[in-house]
Amino acid sequence: MATQRNMDPKKCPMPSQDPMVRNKNFDEVALGYTPEMAVTEAKRCLGCPKKPCQTGCPVGIDIPAFIAKIAEEDFEGAYQVLSASSALPAVCGRVCPQETQCEGKCVRGVKGESVAIGRLERFVADWHREHSTETPEKPIPNGHKVAIIGAGPSGLTAAGDLAKLGYAVTVYEALHLAGGVLVYGIPEFRLPKAIVQKEIDGLKAMGVDIETNMVIGKVLTIDELMQDYGFEAVYIASGAGLPRFMGIPGESLKGVYSANEYLTRINLMKAYKENSKTPIMHSKKVAVVGGGNVAMDAARCAKRMGAEEVYIVYRRGMEELPARKEEVEHAEEEGIIFKTLTNPVEVLGNEDGMVCGMKCIEMELGEPDASGRRRPIEKANSEFVLEVDTMIMSIGTSPNPLIRSTTPGLETNRHGCIVTNGDDGLTSREGVYAGGDAVTGAATVILAMGAGKQAAKAIHEYIQNK
Repeated sequence: MATQRNMDPKKCPMPSQDPMVRNKNFDEVALGYTPEMAVTEAKRCLGCPKKPCQTGCPVGIDIPAFIAKIAEEDFEGAYQVLSASSALPAVCGRVCPQETQCEGKCVRGVKGESVAIGRLERFVADWHREHSTETPEKPIPNGHKVAIIGAGPSGLTAAGDLAKLGYAVTVYEALHLAGGVLVYGIPEFRLPKAIVQKEIDGLKAMGVDIETNMVIGKVLTIDELMQDYGFEAVYIASGAGLPRFMGIPGESLKGVYSANEYLTRINLMKAYKENSKTPIMHSKKVAVVGGGNVAMDAARCAKRMGAEEVYIVYRRGMEELPARKEEVEHAEEEGIIFKTLTNPVEVLGNEDGMVCGMKCIEMELGEPDASGRRRPIEKANSEFVLEVDTMIMSIGTSPNPLIRSTTPGLETNRHGCIVTNGDDGLTSREGVYAGGDAVTGAATVILAMGAGKQAAKAIHEYIQNK
């Protein structure tokens, strides 16, 4: 019997914590759909035969198929469709920029709101985690070894795909915990770490070996992995963890953080817990410089750490903010103050060398630049001082130079990103592949996962054809 369509032009709302309650805790903001909500929302899908939503997914999930299973109340069947393409559905359902990917292509979005694909993906992954008792089976070994550098979304995806094909996969992670940006960058209130750990446990159950506290380039080099340890291929998925600064006076004052350091102390080192041994400033007035998702995460964390006033300082306008619309809305609801068309020119310090303010200049938007966004131009005689005691720089990151400096013959570009052939992630070194932020610079979790899938396929073909 055909499923009765739901032609409501709006998405089923996502239940969430009250903004003035959640901005004081690190519990997850969005509470998730109930089964009834999920089925109701799934029935909004038209099941388009050409599947435009799937073309917007970097890992190619059969979106109409998994949503059709939800509409039939076959939640486990929906999970099987999801997991055939995505190694981390519970993660992607929470942090993917669906509005510019799958949901951006949804036909329902032409005359109303798109189907809530991300919310449905999250529901299915959570349902499976709470109800399934099956453990992944170890595939039959094929006798070949592959090393992966970095246990972030790209590395974990490649590890999962290669393990399913029978490879002995070892993942080398520099930090003491696997997960990469999923554990050090994205806050608990957006992505609970227990969910990430569950996904990692699944990979271990398949036989993936994860070695932590292994800084490749220091402890071991890529040449040693291939020559001394017998790995036939290496996938570099080391991310882009080197923070950028503006180069303005006062950046060395106490109270100036990179967003990477600030978020790592809070998320990975649990600085928000009372018994945490990780030192962090408990600030009163915080300025976060930048307008992306990382800036929103840092600002919302600062609020939860007890700051009375938190500013997002961004040199363009609200329309140009690169962060997800949902993240901006959540930040506004939680009391974050947006100081747009504003650019810092100096960090001010007191006699103790502590930040006490930020000298800023007002901006206006001129003609579009090479990126297509209108170029910010300084307004004459518009300097002012923003009184803050903490400044968090969130203006982007680049790959750490350690791997390129210890791997002869590995080609990189002027930004420090590893150069690949673009099709399958092959670098200038035979048997060495790379993908994710190490190649593109800072991007999204799902794009990194797509690169991991692509590289796993290419590595399999390379080894089988050797």
